[in-house]
Amino acid sequence: MSVQYNPTWRYGGNQLKRWRTRASVTREELGAASNYSPDTIKAMEQGVRMPTARVLDAADELCHAEGLLSAAKDYVKAEKFPARAQDFMQYEQQAVSLWWYEVVLIPGLLQTEAYVRRLISTFVPPMDEETVEQRVAGRLERGGLLTRKPLAACSFALYEAALRGPHVDKEQLVHLLEVGRRNNVAIQVLPYERAVSSGLMGQMILMETRDRERFAYADGSSVSQLTSDAEVVSAYTERLSVIRMEALGTEDSARFIERMADEL
Repeated sequence: MSVQYNPTWRYGGNQLKRWRTRASVTREELGAASNYSPDTIKAMEQGVRMPTARVLDAADELCHAEGLLSAAKDYVKAEKFPARAQDFMQYEQQAVSLWWYEVVLIPGLLQTEAYVRRLISTFVPPMDEETVEQRVAGRLERGGLLTRKPLAACSFALYEAALRGPHVDKEQLVHLLEVGRRNNVAIQVLPYERAVSSGLMGQMILMETRDRERFAYADGSSVSQLTSDAEVVSAYTERLSVIRMEALGTEDSARFIERMADEL
């Protein structure tokens, strides 16, 4: 897997290393002053991790940079979304219609803050606190698509396993019921007993933008794919059609979720 570099992080890390080397400050010394391991300092200097405010302030003092390193705090900020998913996020906000199927997670647009925070804060490898907060805020902002005007037509299909995930609580299930009452949102559940092979092959998203462009998207643990290739879009459409035919209708799905919420 290739490493995605944020150019601002990389520049900030490069300056951090230059100042540290010039002042003959070791990574161990900077790590001790900022409460980071030497390996984390190295990752920041290489642009793999974001140089945090804490390390920039500590380096500024140790290297006698007279505020020049601390000033980078205004520019070196955590990204709201992973680099591999940023194109998708841009197109998502332009969507006029969206079809989303999930196997093990609640779809991002339907997640509560508590659910989002539990997912992101337990991510491996772990992220620093600033990045976690930025990612949580970014994901919650995306939910605005459901209420944006003009309204986007959004259809979600969830395999039962997604509803029974370890981070799902009663609040999350009730939130699904509330969102599902909106006239532009449809939520369907695919129960275990109705599982079809098409529903076990992983997440997929289809969307159409205001310019009538159609995209297919799939997100894995380390690789994401956004494409407008007609063959891929067609294959996703066919697969999703099979899943929606086997899934419960919206009313039966709401009752299914209600029963699950009552059990918690």
